Amino acid sequence: MLQSLYINNFALIEELTINFKSGFNVLTGETGAGKSILIGALGLLLGERSNQESIRTGCEKAIIEGKFTIEHNEPAHSVLIKHEYANGEELIIRRELTLKGTSRAFINDSPVPLNILKELGVNLVDLHGQHDHQMLLDNETHIDMLDNAGGLEKILFDYKTSYQKLNFKLKELSTILNREVQLREKQDLYRYHLDQINEVSPDPNEDEIIKQELLILENSERIVSSINSINYSLYEDENSARDRILRARNILDQLLIIDPVFQEQRDEIVNSVAIIDEIMKFLQSYSSKIDYSSERLENRRERLSQINSLRKRFGGTLESVLAYKNKVESEIELSNNFDLEIVKIKNEIFSLKKIAGEFALRLSQKRKETARKIEKSIEKTLSQLGIEKSKFIVDILLINNSESTVLSDNIEFKANEKGIDNIEFFISTNKGEEPKPLVKVASGGEISRVMLALKTILAKNNKLPLLVFDEIDTGISGRIASKVGNAMKNLADFHQIIAITHLAQIAAMGHHHYVVEKITKKERNITSVRILSDLEHITEVARIMSSDNITETSLKMAKELIDKQL
Repeated sequence: MLQSLYINNFALIEELTINFKSGFNVLTGETGAGKSILIGALGLLLGERSNQESIRTGCEKAIIEGKFTIEHNEPAHSVLIKHEYANGEELIIRRELTLKGTSRAFINDSPVPLNILKELGVNLVDLHGQHDHQMLLDNETHIDMLDNAGGLEKILFDYKTSYQKLNFKLKELSTILNREVQLREKQDLYRYHLDQINEVSPDPNEDEIIKQELLILENSERIVSSINSINYSLYEDENSARDRILRARNILDQLLIIDPVFQEQRDEIVNSVAIIDEIMKFLQSYSSKIDYSSERLENRRERLSQINSLRKRFGGTLESVLAYKNKVESEIELSNNFDLEIVKIKNEIFSLKKIAGEFALRLSQKRKETARKIEKSIEKTLSQLGIEKSKFIVDILLINNSESTVLSDNIEFKANEKGIDNIEFFISTNKGEEPKPLVKVASGGEISRVMLALKTILAKNNKLPLLVFDEIDTGISGRIASKVGNAMKNLADFHQIIAITHLAQIAAMGHHHYVVEKITKKERNITSVRILSDLEHITEVARIMSSDNITETSLKMAKELIDKQL
């Protein structure tokens, strides 16, 4: 339930806090006092879009805050847990608007995006405004109302899950069929490209290896000449480096006889000779491996040219050539296996159609059972609301305007995400008249009462703790107003009810009565709300009855009207 609503600098409201109670709360006030502002503020807490024009003139920011009790509201707890918000028995939602057009929202002091706020809001409040009965004038909403009345959420969820799986597979089939056509069209080109690549059949990094080999072949004479020069200097010259080092070693051998201190230097010279020998061994081996021939040089150049041609055609690098080759091979293999893949997916679709079909038929049957029950219940409730000879029919037909189908006992049914049914409410409000579509025949006052009748039936199934009615009593008066008030009062046995009304008969039935007033403060009009005492309750009902001309007679009539409800 809604414990309190705090509003600061919003429209005509400077600052106020309304503490609501359980049961039937009624709000009354003169036209223009600001009753609709309260509904607008509550709507913002439920995730509706904001407008900086709603900020009170001269102020930078508006704040709306609501404190809710959600102790037994499992759907609300689930949303909080799902999105990792603090979860307890109390819930505080705050919305802040600024003149810059920005809006911030918070759940228990943690920032929240509007989509999550809306997800939470639908599990807190059913806000039925004076124009919300227009829902009944859209026959596409009738199926949802019927499902709510029958408590069919579980089987509807099962059906939707199976239908979504079926749609996913159908899209997968469509994708692979389109791909098959594309691949069939490209197959010749792919095979041509693959033949070109396979004709060269390059190895990974082969182009770099050939470039290095060509560099050696093209410089082979210089390499051999340089190695020979080194060999001459280090090894073959009469005064070669090796011979001079050996002579130095011999001198040190003589010095060692005199003083052993020269041993380390003598060993280093011996190591130098070994190093020169290793260098020459490597250079001679390298020189012997150079396999220069004009034919090999031309062969390597031709091979590199072939690889470069592939690179230019298929991505710019040898890696891209080989990646394209792998892709083409996979696509050709897939093309060859399309028939098997398509058969596999079609079999899965057939199975999913049967599963969805079984859920759809069970859902349809439950809807028919629910329809028979609520038809009588709504007729009875409408009778209590002053439409005594009504005939209400839930018309259930198979849909015929969908491309999707499901199967049951090998019979194909058209289907959409809500099942195989097309549902529309029909009504007759006069004895002897055949029921006709509700959207065409009901008046505004009748529509409001049909919606109220539906909400009365939904009361036990609907887990929402708060129902808000914003002047849905438009178009009725007198005896009918008393019946509508009674219906809302009865709903208060299951929900917290907040009703904005302009009718004395409904105001008299409230367990708690609030008056919305426009007062002047510092030469500016502001809206205030206060809860009435028992005596003030009588006075306010009398004001409504007598159009502000309160007399002893109107006070007496108001007291009698209130006492009648006790």
